[in-house]
Amino acid sequence: MIFHDRRDAGRKLALKLMIYAYQPKVVILALPRGGVPVGFEVAQALHAPLDVFVVRKLGVPGHEELAMGAIATGGVLLLDRATIQMLRISEFEISKVIAHEQQELERRNRLYRENRPLLRVRDQIVILVDDGLATGATMRSACMALRRLRPAHLVVSVPIAAPQTCDELRNEADEIICAVTPEPFYAIGAWYEDFSQTTDEGVRELLAQAASPTPLPSA
Repeated sequence: MIFHDRRDAGRKLALKLMIYAYQPKVVILALPRGGVPVGFEVAQALHAPLDVFVVRKLGVPGHEELAMGAIATGGVLLLDRATIQMLRISEFEISKVIAHEQQELERRNRLYRENRPLLRVRDQIVILVDDGLATGATMRSACMALRRLRPAHLVVSVPIAAPQTCDELRNEADEIICAVTPEPFYAIGAWYEDFSQTTDEGVRELLAQAASPTPLPSA
């Protein structure tokens, strides 16, 4: 399968999630930026509210691709103490990284939701959406952060995923829905005809559109 673009992928992913349509406790959380067009179509199909869930990886100083933790919307802080101790990362270094990433997280929250609070998550059915899973590091951090907010049921849902990553994430969520898991996988963008970058303005427009009341059809 090749998706035309992220919104096409969202419409096709929604077909796998129709069991959650019209359920009052369902909330769609999209990982910005690329997950938002996907999440928008899922939310429209399920008649569920849409919000973004901003997650920032805390990279090891000098080796930023290696995570030593993550911060997320809602004041969630996760630290991998085993990695921190093994690499002898000081509390001062940790604090500097947290401060830097906290600034970016706050910037994105201000930009995307204009300081509106996160949709209620506790005791809700949360469907966490992205445009695909390669290594799954960001999604894993998001799941761990959301667990702290105590949803009743956590679903990870993506249009395309590496088979191994999809399997590994089964320990992080109550349910995993990977619409397509091709082998060999290559990369997320290989399965989209249009994988152009989602802009901040595009995210804002979709969130505003999702929040506006849907007009009733004319008689």
